[in-house]
Amino acid sequence: MLKQHFSGSTTFKRAWGSVLLAVALTLGGCSGLPELQDETSGWSAQKLYAEAKDNLNDGNYERAVKLFETLESRYPFGRYAQQAQLEVAYAYYKDNEPISAIAACDRFIKLHPNHPNVDYAYYLKGLANFNDDLGLLGNLIEQDMSERDPQAARDAFLAFKELITRFPDSKYAEDSRARMNYLLNALASNEVHVAKYYMKREAWVASANRAREVLKNYPDAPALEEALAIMVVSYDKLHLTDLRDDTLRVMNLNFPNSKYAKGVDLEGRPWYSLW
Repeated sequence: MLKQHFSGSTTFKRAWGSVLLAVALTLGGCSGLPELQDETSGWSAQKLYAEAKDNLNDGNYERAVKLFETLESRYPFGRYAQQAQLEVAYAYYKDNEPISAIAACDRFIKLHPNHPNVDYAYYLKGLANFNDDLGLLGNLIEQDMSERDPQAARDAFLAFKELITRFPDSKYAEDSRARMNYLLNALASNEVHVAKYYMKREAWVASANRAREVLKNYPDAPALEEALAIMVVSYDKLHLTDLRDDTLRVMNLNFPNSKYAKGVDLEGRPWYSLW
């Protein structure tokens, strides 16, 4: 019954035709509206790059990224497109978008592993991770890097390490080495912070293990002195006298004037029973 009604109804056909006509007229009537114009239409790769670079230098990072991406999409081959990929990473870095900057660096490294400027991509990736802290709040309170989540510090260290390993003569190598030293100290201090947290809760096994990570992974870091002191105290609390005495010998040998190993109380107890 329903099939017969629709197949034979001229009223329905006329109504449907009216709808189609109205749609056509509506679309045709819109032709008088102003169209959105792409101001970069017809720009050469050189002009796009120059305009994007000007915006980048002026601090208009979002605009610069859009122009660089437009350049790459229109002219995907050639030196301008490759340079645009690297400039995008820098623009994101300057705009405090470390995740996007790191992703752009990784993309450039993957696409152009033998590019003359790939060392800069590793360096920029390290910088983006190095500065990946708490954002504006982190800058305002000036929180020590050793008190933050150490993952970004580890990623930065690996990026700088890759740079100096593959490109030891790079102009970015010296600064990368200096930052690696700082990161080693920060990572070691982070382990000490965690170990002290466990000490306050009298979780002696955990505190000893975290302090031992400093001895194992960061033997040249300044935080080693305090890490050894934590190990001595933790082993003493656990009544592991052999481990305590061995650690104490290592500490006295490497830090004979350590501030953690000075004095005894009136009853003659050693410093680590009070520390």
